[in-house]
Amino acid sequence: MGMQGEFGGKVRERKYMMAKSTIGTGTGDNVPAIFSSGIVDVSFGKNVRVVEPVNLYGCAIGDNVFVGPFVEIQRGAAVGHNCKIQSHAFICELVSIGNDCFISHGAMFINDPFRTGGPAGGNRDLWQTTVIGNHVSVGTNATILPVTICDNVVIGAGAVVTKDICVPGVYAGNPARLLRRLPEGE
Repeated sequence: MGMQGEFGGKVRERKYMMAKSTIGTGTGDNVPAIFSSGIVDVSFGKNVRVVEPVNLYGCAIGDNVFVGPFVEIQRGAAVGHNCKIQSHAFICELVSIGNDCFISHGAMFINDPFRTGGPAGGNRDLWQTTVIGNHVSVGTNATILPVTICDNVVIGAGAVVTKDICVPGVYAGNPARLLRRLPEGE
């Protein structure tokens, strides 16, 4: 059952259901409502490997992608071909990751920049997009705010990317700064 995928080529669509426990309502009865994570409504490319537990829903994942355990990829997010998403990464709505990218352990993508001085409270009109180019590596525990990152970039471990990156290179720090340039094709 193939269809044209967001990144070209055929994709297989697998649908998994999330189950809600009836243990409690979570509304003051001192018994929490328990929700399970899983894989729901995801468009997978070929040769995708996923290590559970994960929380993937409403997203698109290209060919030859590895997704490690404890990863969350939210609705509307897209991961290109030949990417590796390591454990504990969080890829929220409105994030698009190009081809041949590496997202290391604990990397976080943010779509709510607190434009009103605090959380958007679910008001998606206040959220912003993040676009990651091709051949981008994001280091362990890096935080990527709503930005655009060009092709051929390395983001160092623990970096906080607050502004668009338009020059291929190695970036690190808080806020992330260019340490050295990389050739366009590296």
